[in-house]
Amino acid sequence: MKLAPARCWHPEQRFRPRQTFPRSPPLLHRYYANQPPTPRPYNAKPTPKPLVEARPAAPKPDSASNPSTGYGPKAPEKSKGGGGLRIAVGVVIMWAVVYSMYADPLRAEPPSIAERDDLTKRESGVTPSSPMRLRMESFINEQQKHIVQTLETLDPDHRFRLDSWTRPGGGGGVSCVLQEGEVFEKAGVNTSTVYGTLPRPAIQKMRVNHKALDPDVESLEFFAAGLSCVLHPRNPNAPTVHFNYRYFETMDERGECNAWWFGGGTDLTPSYLYDEDVIHFHRTIKEACDKHDRAYFPRFKQWCDKYFHIPHRGESRGVGGIFFDDLDEQEKDQEQLFSFVKDCLLAFLPSYLPLVEKRKEMPFTEKEKEWQQLRRGRYVEFNLVHDRGTAFGLNTPSARVESILMSLPLTARWQYMHEAEKGSREERLLKVLKEPRDWV
Repeated sequence: MKLAPARCWHPEQRFRPRQTFPRSPPLLHRYYANQPPTPRPYNAKPTPKPLVEARPAAPKPDSASNPSTGYGPKAPEKSKGGGGLRIAVGVVIMWAVVYSMYADPLRAEPPSIAERDDLTKRESGVTPSSPMRLRMESFINEQQKHIVQTLETLDPDHRFRLDSWTRPGGGGGVSCVLQEGEVFEKAGVNTSTVYGTLPRPAIQKMRVNHKALDPDVESLEFFAAGLSCVLHPRNPNAPTVHFNYRYFETMDERGECNAWWFGGGTDLTPSYLYDEDVIHFHRTIKEACDKHDRAYFPRFKQWCDKYFHIPHRGESRGVGGIFFDDLDEQEKDQEQLFSFVKDCLLAFLPSYLPLVEKRKEMPFTEKEKEWQQLRRGRYVEFNLVHDRGTAFGLNTPSARVESILMSLPLTARWQYMHEAEKGSREERLLKVLKEPRDWV
């Protein structure tokens, strides 16, 4: 007797999906959902198959369609661990491009002198065998910190404001300024380092004192570094003081130094004359000069009196000090001149601190304060009209004007047709300013 086909539950039926087909096209979903199970003998051994193999082949989807459904936009492929490989390949390609830029002279310029100096300072620091420009920069940075810390001990309730700045063409500096203090109405201690290019007219002008400069080139790379300080005390009995020490260097297209020189000096500008203060200041500076050449002090003192003369007033800005410029190999070798500049700078605090410590708490009148403001007006006139350092700074591209004009006093006064009284302390000062004298 033949058995009727089994129409009830069949073992293979459990492998057939009936309800959900999340990754199947809608038509196939409806097709399989409505099909009855395939009849088989009850005792036939079922052969289970995977779900995906049990489905009939779907139509080949379009290349722009979703490969899982054949409909809609193509779904992004899931990462299977290849992301790290793609990143590694990208890094290799990037470094290959960077290397080719440095290796191919047609595609990239060589590093500038400023960039090479920065690399040298980072990798090996500044040593006694480093180029002079790096040694001078390191020395003035150290002295700036020392001077600022010392001056803050005189005015403990006030602190210097520190501003670091950089130049687009290379270099930069640190400006330290104190204003409205108890001892100093305004005080500034600034470092500056400049990399730049000298045009042909500037080269021709410099050749007057530096014959090593090539007169046929259109431009020259240059480096300049300096430390400047100006202190304007609040008390009229305490003198204003100024110093600046600097180094200048020119380089050829290979970065080799072809000319160099040092410059600098310091001078005292009192509102009221105390002979013992001026003598102490000059004597301390003379001792620093005599360690290197006994002819330096009288020579540089005379240069100072001439430089700080205000022609339209017929008087000097102050009672002098020393001033020098363009000291190069025609004077002494580079190491000897560097040692001289260092000793002059180290003599600044001993030459000035005793004066301000002695005068900072002396009583003064409103009239004496007005006289101080009039003398500061002369200070402003000289700096803006005659000072070469101010003119050089303001004419340098990308110069920091705030640092250049740091030397100006916080307050000044111009009074029409002012005349000092006969026999007064003010008149005594004017006589000395009109006829400079030797103090040591």
